[in-house]
Amino acid sequence: MKQPIYLDYNATTPVESEVIKTIEIFLHEYFGNPSSTHIYGHHAADGITWARQQIATLIDACAEEIIFTGSASEANNMAILGMAKALHHKGKHLITSAVEHPSVLQPFYHLQEEGWAISIVPVDQYGRVDPKDVKKAIRSDTTLVSIMHSNNEVGTIQPIKEIAAITRERDIALHVDAAQSVGKIPISVETLDVDLLTMAGHKFYAPKGVGALYIRNGIQLSPIMFGADQEQGKRTSTENVAYIAGMGTAAQLARERETIEEARLRYKRDLLHYLLKQAIPDLELNGHPQLRLPNTLNVSFPCTNGKALLAKAADVVVASVGSACHAESEHISGVLGAMGLSAERIKGAVRLSIGVPTTEEEIERAASALIAAWKECRQIKVPPFVLAGWEKQIVN
Repeated sequence: MKQPIYLDYNATTPVESEVIKTIEIFLHEYFGNPSSTHIYGHHAADGITWARQQIATLIDACAEEIIFTGSASEANNMAILGMAKALHHKGKHLITSAVEHPSVLQPFYHLQEEGWAISIVPVDQYGRVDPKDVKKAIRSDTTLVSIMHSNNEVGTIQPIKEIAAITRERDIALHVDAAQSVGKIPISVETLDVDLLTMAGHKFYAPKGVGALYIRNGIQLSPIMFGADQEQGKRTSTENVAYIAGMGTAAQLARERETIEEARLRYKRDLLHYLLKQAIPDLELNGHPQLRLPNTLNVSFPCTNGKALLAKAADVVVASVGSACHAESEHISGVLGAMGLSAERIKGAVRLSIGVPTTEEEIERAASALIAAWKECRQIKVPPFVLAGWEKQIVN
């Protein structure tokens, strides 16, 4: 039986063959504990050192500014809870946005229960934060701002550089969750001028179970785990050497192909959007029309339910209605709700995310299946889409 077309790359990506080869080497040959002082330990430690440099190069950082974690969620918790703890003597007010991942929002709510004050800034109809709202929310006791780089549901990219100019002027730490961005588009921590930045291996073709946190030199981060002194004492635990090395290979591959793949992803995403729009004129785009991830297409199908539509198309194409973290929830998307969209539009929303392996032929088949599913849900006849001439009509 033929596998359905995978269009859920924002949830997770398959592991690259080169990454698998790296992992196997460190599982079978260089399997030592990196803290051991003998040759097996040295080989493992060298693998971590190499991977740290690859990750650092990918985001324009120094190797010593990279700390490996078990996931992006752990990195977000480490950044938020660690900074709150380190800076509590300066103030206990924190700022984030209404469209953050749960691994950012939940640590904020936890700190609120512990006595910190939090401000949640709104977003516009595209899911974008206005830097003026961040500036307005700042108080004399504000110590940390945490705003994601790109949204996992609609792909909207936030004005991080403009926000950083505000926080830098006030001597406030800025954390950015870039789990969805790193590996898809060029990211420079120097250009963005951020203090902490979160990465997820499984969002750019490394395995699940490994992430990283960039911590700018000079930033004092209190640990939230205690034990030995791995990862500069900031993240105690024997390192997952094989997966860290695999993430290093994934970073190297991402850096080598980021420019050409960004263009290819955008091309395939826009092709998919065009085909769907041709057959369903009332289809609505969710997220910023230009300032969004090149692989992400969140659209609302009119007069139908997104989950029901995907269920009907499941033999041909798989995708999601939002974040994988909320896949089983019957509640409406908090992201789309924060954008002020109507309940009807939110109900019909589907997130389609393209990956490097996705082919044009798969895009065409996926579009056909989604259109057929929508027609079945609506029980109406819609003229089939026509491929001829679509190349000229896709917006660059």
